[in-house]
Amino acid sequence: MKIIVPMAGRGSRLRPHSLTVPKPLIPVAGRPIVHRLVSDIIKVLGEKVDEIAFILGDPAFFGDDVVESLKELAQNLGAKPSIYRQLDPKGTGHAIMCAEPSLFGPAVIAYADTLIRADFNLDKEADSVIWTKRVDNPEAYGVVNLNDKEEITELVEKPETFVSDQAVIGIYYFKDVGVLKNELQYVLDNNIINGGEYQINDGIKRMMASGKVFKTGTVDEWMDCGNKRVTVETNQRMLGFLEKDGESLISNSVQLDNANIIEPCFIGENVVLKNTTVGPYVSIGNNTVIENSTVKNSIIQTHSKINNANLDNAMIGNHAVFNGKFETISIGDYSVLE
Repeated sequence: MKIIVPMAGRGSRLRPHSLTVPKPLIPVAGRPIVHRLVSDIIKVLGEKVDEIAFILGDPAFFGDDVVESLKELAQNLGAKPSIYRQLDPKGTGHAIMCAEPSLFGPAVIAYADTLIRADFNLDKEADSVIWTKRVDNPEAYGVVNLNDKEEITELVEKPETFVSDQAVIGIYYFKDVGVLKNELQYVLDNNIINGGEYQINDGIKRMMASGKVFKTGTVDEWMDCGNKRVTVETNQRMLGFLEKDGESLISNSVQLDNANIIEPCFIGENVVLKNTTVGPYVSIGNNTVIENSTVKNSIIQTHSKINNANLDNAMIGNHAVFNGKFETISIGDYSVLE
């Protein structure tokens, strides 16, 4: 089994936080998005993953430090790391084909802008499993259409009339991903374009037309990290889940001086809190100092300095300095606001 992670996009909706750090590597609840995603997928699979292939963009942005961090992630999970590049953003189908040497055998393809909580048995007898989440407003999503055998017969984008309430979340299992590769090669060779790009859905639709059996795997929770607002919400939800799981979220090296922590919170190494109340639902990265402040429902990354703040629904990057009275701020890496 292998996992293939297309992550070449620049994450423009999460700017300024994705200007210096690729979006999948931005920490949520103290851990990068892609790290949590891959680890949670492995839990659902319940078997050894031999290879994790990452499809990155321009080396000027996805540099050596990114490559090394992803290699370390794969190796820590007992898998071989493979690194591919999509230098020309031509869509989801094109991105997958950039990993052509790895497109054989059983595989999960997962787009690295979402987090999940799931506990279901993956139907590995099906030719493919499309992971879904039941939603209250299916007209806002791409959904699956099912027959009386609970097999997927169609993918419908933002249906105007009810088709189903199972939204496609961007994670797919293929019993042999080489079949998808062949269909996507046809899509590329015949210049089949939707929305100006080569799409994975066009390869999937060709598989369906040839009689391949598609099933659903429905996740319990699906959390987006597309922009600042939903990323802060996802941080809140993930901290709640981790607290229930009994995970240790507060480092022993935290220095408290007339400070109070209202859990759940993630607080990294060598954080200093002085005359400050933090929480609930706050994540703070390593070596950050917060003084004379109240912070709740926010994400603050590493090596930042916060003074005289009353923060709620805020997101602050790495090496930032903030001194002021604003609440719902969003400032990126190396920013100064004082």
